[in-house]
Amino acid sequence: MTHTETSVLRKKLPILIIVAVAALGAITLRDYLSFDALRDNREALIAFRDANYLLAVLGFIAIYVVIVAFSLPGAAIATLTGGFLFATFPGFLYNITAATIGATAIFSAARMGFGDKLAARMESSDGMVKRIKDGIDENQWSVLFLIRLVPAVPFFVANLVPALVDVPLRRFVISTFFGIIPGSVVYTSVGAGLGEVFERGETPNLGIIFEPHILLPILGLCALALLPIALKALRGKEGI
Repeated sequence: MTHTETSVLRKKLPILIIVAVAALGAITLRDYLSFDALRDNREALIAFRDANYLLAVLGFIAIYVVIVAFSLPGAAIATLTGGFLFATFPGFLYNITAATIGATAIFSAARMGFGDKLAARMESSDGMVKRIKDGIDENQWSVLFLIRLVPAVPFFVANLVPALVDVPLRRFVISTFFGIIPGSVVYTSVGAGLGEVFERGETPNLGIIFEPHILLPILGLCALALLPIALKALRGKEGI
């Protein structure tokens, strides 16, 4: 193997490891990172938190980071657990901190392995691909916040796409941290009420984010994120 090939492999190794662990985790961890597992172990988790609060916080954040960084199943359950163990506040702060760290890890791995090369190809290409790349470049803040705010965009997609279009790390981190706050607060608050849900023998309503009183304010934030793009488009038309 040549030095160039070794260098390429070294750059791609982190993202290849993430893909391998994600595939393995999807098969082996689904039963462990589930609502049933949280329900069955809730008393032990509460007892550990009460006896070792700081260690519980650090351990929770570390586990959440691993789940996000390796795209393992259970991110929603982890968010619920943050609310269940630490209440809506400061639970949502622990959730968004862990999610941002994990997202940054997979973003960095993807950009190291494929992002720079793919971005260069898109920059040198013609036609639709180049227009898409230019559109994202001209409206990065708006697009980054938008893909975080829209509930229908999978979290791992919102982590990978910016890496493949060469978004700066600082911009990615800031937009991720603040962009996931609305959804995180909603799911953390659901987690904070899990005690009553467990007592009734029910399961939490994870579709609550699509209910009008939750969805409409989030769509309002999406509209604000789109506003700079709309203004640029209008100014462009006026200049024609």
